[in-house]
Amino acid sequence: MFTTRPEIAGTFGAVATTHWIASQVGMSVLERGGNAFDAACAAGFTLQIVEPHLNGPGGDCPIILHSARLGAQQVICGQGPAPAAMTVGKLKDELGLDIVPGTGFLCAPIPGAFDAWALMLRDHGTWRLRDVLDYAIGYAARGAHVVGRICATIETVRPLFETEWKSSAALWLRGLTPGGLYTNPELAETYARVVREAEAASSDREGQIEAARNIWYGGFVAEAIDRFGRSFAALDTSGRRHHALLTGQDMAGWRAGVEQPLASLYRGHTVLKCGPWSQGPAMLQTLALLEGIDVAGMDPVGAEFVHAVTEAMKLAFADREAFYGDPDFTDVPMTTLLSAEYNAARRGLIGREANNDFRPGSPDGRVPRTDYAGAVQRAGALAMAAGTGEPTVSRLGASGGDTCHVDVIDQWGNFVSATPSAGWLQSSPAIPGLGFCLGSRCQMFWLDESLPNGLKPGKRPRTTLSPSLVLRDGKPWMSFGTPGGEQQDQWQPIMLARMLDHGFGIQQAIDLPSFHSEHWISSFWPRGARPGKLVLEGRYAPAVLEELTARGHAAEMGGDWSEGRLTGARLEADGQILAGANPRGMQGYAVGR
Repeated sequence: MFTTRPEIAGTFGAVATTHWIASQVGMSVLERGGNAFDAACAAGFTLQIVEPHLNGPGGDCPIILHSARLGAQQVICGQGPAPAAMTVGKLKDELGLDIVPGTGFLCAPIPGAFDAWALMLRDHGTWRLRDVLDYAIGYAARGAHVVGRICATIETVRPLFETEWKSSAALWLRGLTPGGLYTNPELAETYARVVREAEAASSDREGQIEAARNIWYGGFVAEAIDRFGRSFAALDTSGRRHHALLTGQDMAGWRAGVEQPLASLYRGHTVLKCGPWSQGPAMLQTLALLEGIDVAGMDPVGAEFVHAVTEAMKLAFADREAFYGDPDFTDVPMTTLLSAEYNAARRGLIGREANNDFRPGSPDGRVPRTDYAGAVQRAGALAMAAGTGEPTVSRLGASGGDTCHVDVIDQWGNFVSATPSAGWLQSSPAIPGLGFCLGSRCQMFWLDESLPNGLKPGKRPRTTLSPSLVLRDGKPWMSFGTPGGEQQDQWQPIMLARMLDHGFGIQQAIDLPSFHSEHWISSFWPRGARPGKLVLEGRYAPAVLEELTARGHAAEMGGDWSEGRLTGARLEADGQILAGANPRGMQGYAVGR
């Protein structure tokens, strides 16, 4: 089969990320004796510089890893929770909101990315913080290549920056051009100061990392965030200006946690995902539904495959909306949702024709509650506004961001799958003196405490970020993931099924044309839904679109190379490490030897 590039093969190590510079940084660390955890941290911090429209220091980062030393897998939860002052009463009753804004300060959780990377480095890495951060500091100080999407994103929010978010204008409206260099001296100094203060506090590696965590969440970084949030009211998608609810006290009381991943079998492989504070279990549910379907007998780019996978995802994502939430606050019936019995019954709902109803199940007899009708109405209202020329993006800054991904396997058999995101340059005003902004993940809460993903202080919003790790015969086999919001746990099971059911390699599975549905309720403002909508990549045969439309899907063609930003790396039994990365957008690359 034709591929856009060869699948990387070697025995020493491999790094695959959504940006070639981050991939090279990670490989540089491996070549200099660092392990997968050192390499992933260095690549992750670098992504904040080279893909600032897709992630930032004030964002989030869930990680799934395999430690060869421990012989075990872990999830590091870098998803920060809602601040103490963020309550339904505050937003709904006092401020008169019926939905959490998608930009500005009100949707900012405690930023989790820094502590997730630092915790992994402390517990599993070998390098000092200075050495890991040196790459990001260097690119921020001396300049990083500007990809076209950075400039395009800035243009969508230019009027907002010029008239409202002046600190962002100072940082980003500096004549950036595609192919040029961009520097962020404020962020370079932020990280350099963290290193200086951490080294002054301790002489040993672990002590310096611990000191850096305390500096970030209880020192000058938290103080600057607190001060700016109190002094400045930011215009957001509600059309009004609001001060931040996040405080330095919130940050001081939080640290990233370590959990066990959820696991489910597919074709004899164990697939590991984050818990129901993420949408990751929806992928496990999709695979559990497909387990009883002859996917291997289907054309991997045919209508039957697209139909079966889409109908399975509709059922899985309906359950996501009805039952997923932070398990520290919500009793999620995860055992039942992943059980063979439950999925056998749900599988019976998949017929030859598309079903465009919203159909969550009733695990353990529970009655689902969702606002699907409202979501359809919101999507329609937004489409109507866009069709009449409503300048929503430029007026209110309603420009969504995306995500990054990092996969690393080293010579010792350590694995990392990490999906950093949020803190996009367009998510909230840049914090003066720090060179970055806060995230907007709390937009995913509902303003109803009784719902599984209803807002409560200290609760994690149900994120779309969703790294993956797969075991074969009980041993780590593949790390993979993708940006894409709702699409993350659509493109990933498609890729995995094409590998396990059809025998494709990583690069082949990535390059094949893909698809996504928008049938369920979006996690992002304004929380819309488009019943039955199915988007095929433009390289599909016209006959596939015709058959899917005849079956009742609201199907349409997208661009030829528009679906997926997947990366992945795997370790085979003969010792070979193979890796691939998405060619779409000409940013993602895999490297290795």
